[in-house]
Amino acid sequence: MLANQPLAERLRPKELDDFVGQDHLVGINSVLRKVIESGTIPSFILWGPPGVGKTTLAWIIAHTLKRPFFHLSAVHSGVKDVRDTIDKAKKQQFFNQPNPILFIDEIHRFNKSQQDSLLSAVEQGIITLIGATTENPSFEVISPLLSRCQVYIMNPLSEYELEGLLKKALIKDPYLSKFKIEIEDYEAFMRISGGDARKLYNALELVVSSEADEASSDKIIINNEKVLKHVQKNLVLYDKSGEQHYDIISAFIKSLRGSDPNAAVYWLARMVEGGEDPKFIARRMVILAAEDIGLANPNALLMAQTCFEAVNVIGWPESRIILSEAAIYLATSPKSNSSYMAIESAQQAVRDNGDLSVPLNIRNAPTSLMKKLGYGKDYKYAHDYYGNFIPDNFLPEEMKGSLFYDPGVNPKEEEIRKRLASMWKDFYNYDK
Repeated sequence: MLANQPLAERLRPKELDDFVGQDHLVGINSVLRKVIESGTIPSFILWGPPGVGKTTLAWIIAHTLKRPFFHLSAVHSGVKDVRDTIDKAKKQQFFNQPNPILFIDEIHRFNKSQQDSLLSAVEQGIITLIGATTENPSFEVISPLLSRCQVYIMNPLSEYELEGLLKKALIKDPYLSKFKIEIEDYEAFMRISGGDARKLYNALELVVSSEADEASSDKIIINNEKVLKHVQKNLVLYDKSGEQHYDIISAFIKSLRGSDPNAAVYWLARMVEGGEDPKFIARRMVILAAEDIGLANPNALLMAQTCFEAVNVIGWPESRIILSEAAIYLATSPKSNSSYMAIESAQQAVRDNGDLSVPLNIRNAPTSLMKKLGYGKDYKYAHDYYGNFIPDNFLPEEMKGSLFYDPGVNPKEEEIRKRLASMWKDFYNYDK
C-alpha cells in the first residue's frame, strides 16, 4: 500500500521555480512573476481548468511573500465563513504588515451576497483576494468585485509537462521511489489526465498500487493496456470538474450543431444525472445559438437566452425540462455559421490592414472645424430615399467591396442574399 496522503499533495511544489507550466504567467520576466517579485500583489482571479495549479500557485505566492494565508472553498463556505475569516485577517494586521491573502477556491460558486461580503475587505486592503475558477469570471463574478481584480488565465498542462511530472514523481516521491518502475507508454496517461496534473497523479498512484499488489517482485512495468485496465474501471460516471465535464459538453454541443435531438438529449441527461450546473449548460446553448444557427433562425438566440434566464429562477428538477425543450429546439433548427464567419473574416481584415481611416462622409462632425474639414459632407441619409436605402460606400476606401458576410444556404438567408444582391449589385458580389 502507498501513503494515505495523495501523491498530488506529497509532490505539491513549495517554490515558484518548482512550479510546472503557466510560463506565460510565472516564467522568467512574465507578468505575474514580476508582480510577485515586486512584493506587492493586487487581488486577482486565476481562471483555468482543474488540475493546473491554481491552489498551489496561490499558496506559493503567500509563502514567497510571507503573508498569512486563509483558504476557503466556495462549495462549503457561506457568508458567515467569509466574515469570520475577514475578522481573523483584521486581527493579524499590524503596523506596516502586509495584508493576509484570502484564497477562495471555486469562487464562481459564491452567490451575489457571498461575493458582496468580500467587497469591503478588498477595497479597504484588509485582505488580498485570490480567487480560483473553472468558469468564465465575466459570467460568474459580480462586476464590482471583478473590477477590483486582475484576471489571469491558466492553460491545461502540455503533454511534455505532464510527462515530466510523471518522471519526477518516480524519482522524488519517497513511496514510488521504493519501486523499480518503468513507464513504456505515456499515451493512456495523457488521455486520462486531459491536462490535469491531479488526475495524472491519481492515475499513476492507482496503477502502481494495483500492479504492486499483483507483482511478484519490486519491478513494475507500466504500459497503455495496464493504465486503461486499472484506471478506466475506477472512473466515475461524470466528473463535473474533470475531463468528462469537457468531453460531454463537447458531445452535447456537437450533437446540437449536427441537428441530432436524440443525441443532444442523451448527453444532456448525462450532465443532469451528474449534477452539472444548469447555468453552464444554458450558457453554452446561448453561444451555440449565435455561432451555429444564427440568421438561419434568429429566434434560436431568443429561445436560448430565455432558457438561460429561466434556469436562473427555476431549480432542479424542473430546470431539466426547460433545458430539454431548448436543446431540442436548437437541434432541430436550420444551421448557419455565417455570423461567426463574418466577424472572423472582418477581424482578420483588421489585423491584416491595420487602422484604416473612416471615410470623411460618414465621420461624426460635432464642431464647425470638423465640418470645414469635410467631416460628414455628402453623407446620404438613407431615410431620405425610396425604400429607406441608397447605395454608398461605408468601408475604408482600401476595403471597398470587401464581402465579410456571406449568407448561408438556408431558406431564411437565401432571402437575405437575394435582397442584398438587388440592393448592393454595384458594390458587393452577392450573386452566387
